[in-house]
Amino acid sequence: MKIDKFTDYALRVLMTLAVRAPARVATSEIAATFGLSDNHLSKVATRLAREGFIASERGRNGGLTLACAATEINVGNVVRAMKRGDPVVECFGADQSCVILPACGLREPLAEAQEAFFAALDRYTLADVTHPRRALGSLMDGAPTKSGSSRKL
Repeated sequence: MKIDKFTDYALRVLMTLAVRAPARVATSEIAATFGLSDNHLSKVATRLAREGFIASERGRNGGLTLACAATEINVGNVVRAMKRGDPVVECFGADQSCVILPACGLREPLAEAQEAFFAALDRYTLADVTHPRRALGSLMDGAPTKSGSSRKL
């Protein structure tokens, strides 16, 4: 299985919010920390909010926060939510045009592999993957901006 950039960025947003909790964090700050497009990260944040993982407040004192405790956010559920509609192979989705589909013996092993991938992620919460909060926070504080200089948040 491969995690796409959208899902990768979603996990980075959640990890940042877990490390910074309970503070509100602007999408632009997260984008600058990781050297990502603010516009693209805003789309990721919108999806995370729609899925119920984060809360978003607009305005001068706005920003992003986790919608619940990091111990309650399951990594497998996040990846499933972000990859919804993105099958491992075409025949798992709406495209049923493969000529060998009726006799293909590969579908079952691939389905098992996909479930094993998610089962492994299901064993971890956001709190588990952000356990070294101080170390992660220090790395995020010293992350280079798009201009190459390091910054303090």
